[in-house]
Amino acid sequence: MTSASSVDLLQSSLGYRFHTPTLLDEALTHSSLVNEQKAVSPQHNERLEFLGDAVLSLVMSEYLASALPQSSEGTLSKLKAQLVSEASLAQVARRLGLGEHLKLGRGEERSKGREKDSLLADALEAVLAAVHLDGGFDASRTVTCRIFSEELANIATQQELPGAGDYKTQFQEWCQKRHEMLPRYETVRETGPDHQKIFEVELSIQGTIMGLGSGRSKKEAEQQAAKQALRQRGT
Repeated sequence: MTSASSVDLLQSSLGYRFHTPTLLDEALTHSSLVNEQKAVSPQHNERLEFLGDAVLSLVMSEYLASALPQSSEGTLSKLKAQLVSEASLAQVARRLGLGEHLKLGRGEERSKGREKDSLLADALEAVLAAVHLDGGFDASRTVTCRIFSEELANIATQQELPGAGDYKTQFQEWCQKRHEMLPRYETVRETGPDHQKIFEVELSIQGTIMGLGSGRSKKEAEQQAAKQALRQRGT
């Protein structure tokens, strides 16, 4: 059960105080509790989870389109999918300590429901929907960006999220958009003994060198060359 002080702590973590506290209560109530307490029949969070999924998708789509204006629709879709994945949502939920605030049935308590990724992700979506219904889209956007700040920072700096470090793909998309052709990678130097070789690669478009990179493999060197080219062009 959640206490008044527990709810206050969660609202502080969210950076949002509810005008209608029953919405937050509903968001924190799992269907397992409702099924066990049929006489009470409180609302559980599945309805809010449905709405929260849409709210989260819109907020992330809006953020990515604004933060990465040069990225293709395919790249933006992949990044959004990572941000709204069950694993990502569960990570944010754990950072908020959301599991401690959930109202679960005895069966879910016994099966460690407070630690399940699926349950935590669903509850987080429900909480975001509750914020949306209580304070409107601006409030839900602000809360979402606040609690996903670490994940969004990784996106902005092109770090850590799987796939975000694929600089060759990003530069290829930029080239196709700007020049309607693919870049050329050429290994210009190999140094060191066979078991510790360092490869140096030049990236060029129509004979113009756009980036240089080095690494312990040709693949790594090409990625570094593409990374340099992207940074020089502010993409």
